[in-house]
Amino acid sequence: MGPLQHFVAALLEREGALVEAIDPDGLEVVAPPPLQRALQLPEFSRLGFGTALPEGGRRIGMEADWLDRFGGLIGERGHAIRRVLAPDNPALAGAERLIEHEVELGNAPVRLLGVAPAWTRYLILDFRFTALSDEKRDGLLRLGINLATGAVLDQVLERLAPWLGDEGGDSALPGGVELPPAWNRARLLDMVGQALRPRLERQLAPFVGSLRRRLGRDQERLHSYHDDLHREAQARLAGLPEGADGRKRELQRIEAIAREYRAKLDDLSHKYALRVAIEWVQTLELVMPVQRLELLVRRRKSERTIRLDWNPLARRLEQPPCEFSHAPDRPRLACDEALHLVSPPGLAPCSACGKAYCRACHRERCPKCGHAAPPPRVG
Repeated sequence: MGPLQHFVAALLEREGALVEAIDPDGLEVVAPPPLQRALQLPEFSRLGFGTALPEGGRRIGMEADWLDRFGGLIGERGHAIRRVLAPDNPALAGAERLIEHEVELGNAPVRLLGVAPAWTRYLILDFRFTALSDEKRDGLLRLGINLATGAVLDQVLERLAPWLGDEGGDSALPGGVELPPAWNRARLLDMVGQALRPRLERQLAPFVGSLRRRLGRDQERLHSYHDDLHREAQARLAGLPEGADGRKRELQRIEAIAREYRAKLDDLSHKYALRVAIEWVQTLELVMPVQRLELLVRRRKSERTIRLDWNPLARRLEQPPCEFSHAPDRPRLACDEALHLVSPPGLAPCSACGKAYCRACHRERCPKCGHAAPPPRVG
């Protein structure tokens, strides 16, 4: 059962429906009257979630219509959840080899100082986005943050997915557990704003690529059509002697063709303009034990200590956060000034003077020439 099918089945059962899984990738539902009205379903229905539908089934997907119905049914419930998991957290063997394979610092050696059990707090935030152009795309984006290390979870979060929907967790902490403090609102919003952008761009990349291909084809057809008109008008103009009455008319026609071409290009730019809206849906605070690695990063004559967590459920080590853009791409590079760990665009040369500089140290402009720094982009 896929994630969407599992979610719908759990939601319908909680709302009093009788639900049974059927093949292929479907649910058979007997809904009470309030649920029928909320989801616009008959008393008995079959819902399909795969490429093939059950006989007589209605397809359920990530379309805005269904998301709105589910959102209306849920209301304000479940926007903020806390779950405590207490899996076995055995000592981490082979930590040095793990660092060699998982921690990719392109210009600075890293050395393990120690490993110790600890507890952490993950904030796992779900967002709904709508991308609208000549077509529409809806989807969900999940962002996970470790409040102890500042790392964005990415691959760890993918492997944690089976436990995120499990209601077997508790809300009570074992005695004597110390948790990292919550972040203030400004810090959290700043990080989320930076981290969402590259991940949203990555998720929308196929859709944007399709838009650009269609735009390119339409621009090519438009250019070919108006170029032919322009050539014909130029040929007629060239065939007219100086002072002929028709020359003025042909010149006006050439100008009109150019105006129409520019107007059509402007129409295309509006047609294919992309507008993206994103809204927060839910926050899960996940509290659980981890193995915390303390690492020493050296660059020239400077050194710095960082901490990364190994998750016993995901069996994965998180990546050092990019302190410039929180981009997901590896490797990380250490800057010379403060040993900030950034993705390669965070140490790229200035587009004006060519001097490489750290965007985490100098977010606004190049320290050498003062040229304004562009916003973070996907690496």
